[in-house]
Amino acid sequence: MTQEITRTEHSAPTRQFTVLLSPTRRGARLARLLTTAHLCDWGLPAESAAHIVAELATNAALHGRVPGRDFRLSLTVHRDALLRIEVTDTRGEHLPPTPGTTVAPVDDAESGRGLLIVKALADRWGIDVGPVPRKTIWANLSLVP
Repeated sequence: MTQEITRTEHSAPTRQFTVLLSPTRRGARLARLLTTAHLCDWGLPAESAAHIVAELATNAALHGRVPGRDFRLSLTVHRDALLRIEVTDTRGEHLPPTPGTTVAPVDDAESGRGLLIVKALADRWGIDVGPVPRKTIWANLSLVP
């Protein structure tokens, strides 16, 4: 008698993309373009994810920049149901407002809306600190309508 054993790893991501980018406006733009390209290649909706990546990558370039150190963009799709976006920079001591504490800037402010956009588009978002000197800002997007 032949017995077949099939083991399915439910916690393993089905698709993953990670890249290091320079903490510049050009690096932030490239992060958005790469996100759109990969998600479209995978047959997944890209618009909300591209906006989230644009905001997080811009924050990494403006507020998380350390000369000579890149920021990391990671996209992970779990079972075609959840997209996790992570942007990691090397300014772990410089933390943004945590979820639930972000407030709208005054009407004529030229900045300060990035995390509000992330909050509006993502199902969940948060901050992971470490290992020193890093911090990761992440956002989860449901891919199931």
